[in-house]
Amino acid sequence: MNGPKIAAMAFLCAALGACANQAPPPPPSVALPAAPPPGEPAWIINMDAQALRTAFGQPAFVRKDNGSEMWRYDGTTCKAFFFLYRGVSGASIVRHVETLPRGSAIAADENCLALLRLHPVAPALNAPSS
Repeated sequence: MNGPKIAAMAFLCAALGACANQAPPPPPSVALPAAPPPGEPAWIINMDAQALRTAFGQPAFVRKDNGSEMWRYDGTTCKAFFFLYRGVSGASIVRHVETLPRGSAIAADENCLALLRLHPVAPALNAPSS
């Protein structure tokens, strides 16, 4: 009686081993959106945080990570995302800006930025204080 049990155990072990050696199916491929076009509006690059607040008001949202900051401004038809990093002087300066929707030739749509400058939206509760 031990012989059939041992044979059954050996068969199960062999079957499980065969299953373990099979490669998992590849994950489904997901198309990533295209990267934004390079380039920045010249009048925004290297703008310091105070000049950004003067131009656009208080941001609707701020996120700080390891010496960098992302400021989001919300308009009725678009949003702007400013990425600030510490400059040589230690002050935070704009190094990149993107808008949703994007610009046609660069990552930031000039029309969106102009609208946000003319009509700043009231800041959210988590906006930084000066």
